[in-house]
Amino acid sequence: MKNDKNILQDAHGRDHAYLRISLIERCNLRCTYCMPEEGVKLSPKSRLMTYEEIYEIAKTFVNNGVTKIRLTGGEPLIRKDIPVILEKLATLPVELSITSNAVIIDKFIDVLKANGVKKINVSLDSLDEGKFKHITRRAEFKKVYNNILLLVKEGFTVKVNAVLMKGFNDNEIIDFINFTKDLPISVRFIEFMPFDGNKWNMAKMVSYAEVMSFVNDAFPEQRIERLQDAPNDTSKNYKIKGYKGSFAIISSVTNPFCDSCNRLRLTANGQLKNCLFSSGESDLLTVLRAGKSIEPIIEKAVKAKFKIRGGMDTLEKLEEPKLRNNNRSMITIGG
Repeated sequence: MKNDKNILQDAHGRDHAYLRISLIERCNLRCTYCMPEEGVKLSPKSRLMTYEEIYEIAKTFVNNGVTKIRLTGGEPLIRKDIPVILEKLATLPVELSITSNAVIIDKFIDVLKANGVKKINVSLDSLDEGKFKHITRRAEFKKVYNNILLLVKEGFTVKVNAVLMKGFNDNEIIDFINFTKDLPISVRFIEFMPFDGNKWNMAKMVSYAEVMSFVNDAFPEQRIERLQDAPNDTSKNYKIKGYKGSFAIISSVTNPFCDSCNRLRLTANGQLKNCLFSSGESDLLTVLRAGKSIEPIIEKAVKAKFKIRGGMDTLEKLEEPKLRNNNRSMITIGG
């Protein structure tokens, strides 16, 4: 039963119906923009949410208006009790989806289908095998590529997420778009964002305008079709006429979508983050384990959400290290 009190509406009138839950801080890849080269300090196992705790926290959010849950990591599929987690969450009245690097997803096709998971986001930052190995520090390109094809064949709705970095994979933008020619997938170009240990700076970022410059140089104007964005969409969506798939740009840095943001994030150790850019966290797990209601903590965290990018409302503030370096590494937040 939904709570009559709207604890998921922030001070700016935004309702939050989308919860991303990180299941694990570990991953079977080592992507440079996600995990520092020296690794990260992992939470003790005793401080990670059990599947029962994940379910209880998720149920509280659903009772208060969440209609969509996405499971992330690290790599969520390396968590040993992932089938149980999916089975438990599938009993809630939500759209359940998952983000994965797709290295081992072929082993979970039946489990995903059995629990109603239809939408899968796959992280893939290069279509070049050598570049893939360089950025992930692992030689798994063929497996990921073939598993994307398998997911499409099995009827899943697939989005491919590519983080663009200048001088590394910006010359693959058109290759990625041509990847959608014969496949009904959406390739989403994501602006490189600052997190602890990923050596971010503005010069490495490929902006929305720069992506569209590549597109406009490669295709005639009449073939580039602007699609209707879904409500609360983070991306600006396009397709090339005649192609089966589409492409999109997530411009979190240069053109943020904060006005319509409806997302909250729960880390694997039970911390609620009200914004991907925010360094602030609210401890739900300790409160839950103490047998107390987590709703007041959730409400306070949501009400404290800044209007834009965790309070960094200008690019100048985003470039200020002391304002952004207190955030977690991306791997410990969840995608």
